[in-house]
Amino acid sequence: MTLQCHSPAARRLHAMRLPLAAALLCACASAGAWLAEFGIEGMGVVSTPHTEVRATLSPDGQHIVWGSTDRPGGAGGWDLWQATLRDKRWQDARPVALNSAANDFDPAFSADGRWLYFFSNRPGGQGGDDLYRAPVKPDGGFGKPQNLGPGINSRGDEWAPTPSRDGKALLFASDGRGGAGRHDLFIANRDGEVFGDPHPVPGVNTPHDDFDAAWLDDGRAIVFARSDDAASAPIRLLVAQCEGARYGRAQPLAVSFNTGESATLAPVVDWNKPGELLVSAMAKAPRAGKLDIYRTKVPAVTGQAGCR
Repeated sequence: MTLQCHSPAARRLHAMRLPLAAALLCACASAGAWLAEFGIEGMGVVSTPHTEVRATLSPDGQHIVWGSTDRPGGAGGWDLWQATLRDKRWQDARPVALNSAANDFDPAFSADGRWLYFFSNRPGGQGGDDLYRAPVKPDGGFGKPQNLGPGINSRGDEWAPTPSRDGKALLFASDGRGGAGRHDLFIANRDGEVFGDPHPVPGVNTPHDDFDAAWLDDGRAIVFARSDDAASAPIRLLVAQCEGARYGRAQPLAVSFNTGESATLAPVVDWNKPGELLVSAMAKAPRAGKLDIYRTKVPAVTGQAGCR
């Protein structure tokens, strides 16, 4: 597997080449067990022989948007793709019109369906990968993208924007705001239409890479990706419960392919089915290609309020 890097920001998936290649030889899900815990999303349409990462569904369940690093037909770099639900199946996969010649990735619908958030390293940003949002049109298309500005974006890379269900907070990863390690998780609060004043997610960040996060039950728990070193080590999804003011010790998400021997990342809660989670990974079966989109149950939430 080879991923072409189009900018310094492209190291995110480029760094995963070794773990992903290893996973091709030793995926951990048994062929007889997968039906009980997860299923592939959109075989041949969403999940294909190419690399698909971080899928998000519109709140009405009629549209799905995801990122791909190597699917042909996009505007260039990494592109966003969209499919529509027809006859209970995802159909008509096509690149999203807001794609640029640069990298456009990590999509996330807001819970009210008004916005699609994503990152891009297109010209005109603060530096590296910046967070943007675009208004969602009634027909499922998108309006002009808006940079979230210097209150969120730094000279480094910002990834995986995740708005809270009430729209009052934004969860994201950054390597340009200091913190405990290379990539850390931050929360920014909304003031009117602007997010700002980011602060570290309490109890989660480490000297390692902590990124790709989603709140569960309005922040009573959090699921996120961690790697000892994204350039050479596997990536695993972890779940931490809120203990009132900070998150407690993180435990692996209980899905058989989340072994710590390959790459499992990019969790997104389905707003239309809040008990279900979309993740990007590689399983023994079913499998369409490199990284696929899978659907699994949201893990049990036992935490308290107070960490958001």
